[in-house]
Formats: sequence, C-alpha cells, structure tokens
Amino acid sequence: MPNKSFSRYGQRVLDVFWTFLLLGLTSFGGPAAHLGYFNQTFIQRKKWATEAQYAQWVALSQVVPGPGSSQVGFALGYHRAGWLGAWAAFVGFTLPSFIIMVLLAQFGQHWQDQLWFSNLVHGLKLLAVVVVADACLNMWRAFCKSTAMGVLALFSAAFMVFLPVLYPALSMVSLWVLFAAGVFSLFTSPPVAYTAEPLPAVRFAPWLLAMVIGLFFVGFVLTDQLSQLFSNFYQAGALVFGGGHVVLPMLSAFVSDSVADADLLMGYAAAQAVPGPMFTMASFLGASSAPSDANIWLWAGVATLAVFLSGLLLMLSAQSMWQGLSYYARFRSVVMCLNAAVVGILLAALWNPILTSSVLTVWDLMPVLVGFAWLRVKRPSIFTLILSFVALGLISGG
Repeated sequence: MPNKSFSRYGQRVLDVFWTFLLLGLTSFGGPAAHLGYFNQTFIQRKKWATEAQYAQWVALSQVVPGPGSSQVGFALGYHRAGWLGAWAAFVGFTLPSFIIMVLLAQFGQHWQDQLWFSNLVHGLKLLAVVVVADACLNMWRAFCKSTAMGVLALFSAAFMVFLPVLYPALSMVSLWVLFAAGVFSLFTSPPVAYTAEPLPAVRFAPWLLAMVIGLFFVGFVLTDQLSQLFSNFYQAGALVFGGGHVVLPMLSAFVSDSVADADLLMGYAAAQAVPGPMFTMASFLGASSAPSDANIWLWAGVATLAVFLSGLLLMLSAQSMWQGLSYYARFRSVVMCLNAAVVGILLAALWNPILTSSVLTVWDLMPVLVGFAWLRVKRPSIFTLILSFVALGLISGG
C-alpha cells in the first residue's frame, strides 16, 4: 500500500514537471501572459485548484517581492504535490529559457536573425492575447460580481495604463494600485461569512522567512567570486517589485564590469523574446560573467537559483500568514478589493504590453478573435492552441 501511495505521488510530481515544461517552452508574452496560461491550464482544464485559490496566489505574488508568475507556479506545484511538486514546477517552467539564455551567452545572437523564428514568436504572441483575454473574463466573472468591484477593477486598469504615461518617474505602479484598493476596502462591507478557499498549510513557514532573511545578510560576508555572484543576484531578487522589467537593469549593474555593453543589450532583448520567466536574464549574465576557465553552466545555475530563491520561499511563507488573516472580516474585505484590483492589473497588461506588441495589423486581429471564440466555446487543450498558433505564425510569415 505505501508503494502505491508513493507511486501516485511520484506520478503527480512528474505531471507537474511535464506540464510546466510545456508551458516553459511556449509561454511567450511576459508575466501577465504566464498567468493567463496558468489559469487556462491548471484552473480551467486540469482543475488543480479553484479560481478563488488562484486569485489569492496572484494577489500574493503582486505584494511579495520576486518573479510573480514563477511564484504563482511554485505555489501551484506545492498545492498539487508538496515540496517536490513546487520545485518540479519551478524547474520545468524555467529550464527551457535557462538553456536558451546560456546558449545565447555562449554562441551569440545568430538565431535572433532567422525569419522563421521571428514568425514563430509572433504567432505565439497572438496566442498570448487570446489566453490572457480569456483569463481576464474568467477572473472578472469570479471577482467583479458587484458594481463596486467592477468599477474598482476598471479604475485599477486605467491607473495601470495612464499613470506611467503621466508620471514616468513613478515606479512600482502595481503596488500603488494595490495599496489604493486596500484603502478602498476600508469603505466597503466585508463578506458576511468566511468563504475563501483554503490554501494548503506550509510547514516550517517561519523558518522559511528566517532563511530568506539570513541568506540576504550572509551575502555581505562572502568574498569568493561565485559566492559574491550568488549574493548579488539573491539580494536583487529579494528587493525587486514589479517583475522582470525591473530586475533586468538591477542585475546588469552587478556585472557591468565583466560583461560588455553590447552583450548586456543582447541579453536584455533576449530575455523579453524567449518563453518563460524574464528573470532568466540572470542565466545569461551568470554565464557571461564566468571566468574563462570556469564552467559557465555552473555560474548560470548559481545566478538563476539566486535570483529566484527568495521570491519562491517568501511566496510560501506569506501564504501561511495570508491564510490565517483570512478569518478576520476586515481582512476579507481587503482580499475582495485586492482581487478586483488584480483583475484590473491583468486587464491593463492585456492592453500594454501584450496587445500593443502583438496585434500590429488588422490581419493580426482576425486570428485573435477566432482563437478567442474557439477557446470560449470548445475549450481546446493548451497544447492544441499552441500548435495552431505556431502553424499560423510560420504560414503567415512564409
């Protein structure tokens, strides 16, 4: 009997790994697009968690420093198969872009000049529009049932779109939007009863938080090159709010003495073009900054683990605290408003950068509309959608 239980657990871990690996190979479009892919794959199709649980993870990822979509994936993996599932999700989702970025550091940018690759990426960007639009609609129906929450979501989306234009120096706009939603919650009536879906308990959550803090300060006393690389990238991952676009310049500053400006620009562009998390810019920089006699895969691996580690551990340690607070009525009101604000943030991301960088002509709009209708009516698998839009990109570009 124990062997059967272990076999079923192992199968769940493998399922987590292979599903996230497929998404890591094909999830173009940045963090907001990733959240759409996760919603479609794990909530709508596989039913690994409920929409309410998913919304709590997304909201948490917005207020905890680190790589937002990878944090949500890590929490999903933990929910499905414990610690092994969490790390299987992280490795599966990160591995493809890690390999691409290290190969890019080693062999240059020849692949970026290939027409077929540009066409393939464009097809997948159109798919990202479809998937994120579907996620927006699903989350709107789940969390904007009242007029007040709908208005809050729309105002949040408007602020996310227009504040950076009006005040270019304003940073971390999503945090300001979530803070405003929290203030708005003080003037709303909390839900009568506790109805939030429970999140899985995380063992040793206080120890995880202590580990995150301890590793941050240990870095100040490390002296050898590889340890210093770990320390610098770990501290960057622990301090960054706002996702990959914010962490890229921070990481570049750490290696500016050992990596040429032209290579930095190439890595910056590639991090936004490859599938999977943008935080794998660390993989490129770790490989590029390795001494001539060093193993660049080791240096890339250390840099990658360092930049992700604090955010992943903080996600699970914060999850336990979040779950405990959810029993208080006023906090439930905060969660309700944060969920609506997250819908607004996702709507804003659907517009910019996803829609504005993907739909370039009226001919691009047609497959997006057809794909959206197909997804809403027939609910095809994510694999079928990916193959269809890859073929579309290659054919239309040819």
